[in-house]
Amino acid sequence: MPKSKEQCEKMRDDMRSKILKESSMYFARNGFGDTKISDLAKHIGIGQGTIYLYFKSKEELFEEIRSAADNKDEIKKIKLLNKMPIPAKVKIDKISEEVCKHLADDEEYCVRITLQTQLLLEREDMYADDLYKELAKTIKQGQKEGSIIKKDALYLADLYWGNVYLYALKRLFAKNIGALEKETLNRLLEK
Repeated sequence: MPKSKEQCEKMRDDMRSKILKESSMYFARNGFGDTKISDLAKHIGIGQGTIYLYFKSKEELFEEIRSAADNKDEIKKIKLLNKMPIPAKVKIDKISEEVCKHLADDEEYCVRITLQTQLLLEREDMYADDLYKELAKTIKQGQKEGSIIKKDALYLADLYWGNVYLYALKRLFAKNIGALEKETLNRLLEK
């Protein structure tokens, strides 16, 4: 029996979503340079030509994954927290709580964190990223308040996000990983 136009569109959308989801995981594991379309197609379980029906090139596929993996939501939340008249220790606790919740429950979040970090590592000045700068603002506030250890704020932001990245990798590629606790992240910064 022939499929309706709606059924065909749904199948096409489903395949595109599958390619994006599986490719995200593959790029997170292998990086852009070590990913070949032929290997990616095998990983997904489709023909190589199927990928090219949806994306002109590996670069176009990666660019779409990259734009979906942006950290705008995290930056926006931290910026909002930084505007609130509450102690930095409370802000950091809220950030850690949300990060740990997402790391435990959301595989796509782990993929985004992994890809974001890989992309940051490719930049000449990864510390110019708003995610680092905004957390550094919170850290500086806490240092003034006396609740955060006295070290370079960008160094501490790097230590914090580096641990988040490492845990995201573990959640994606290792078995039987326990939950990261917000207290563990908080202890990286607090006195």
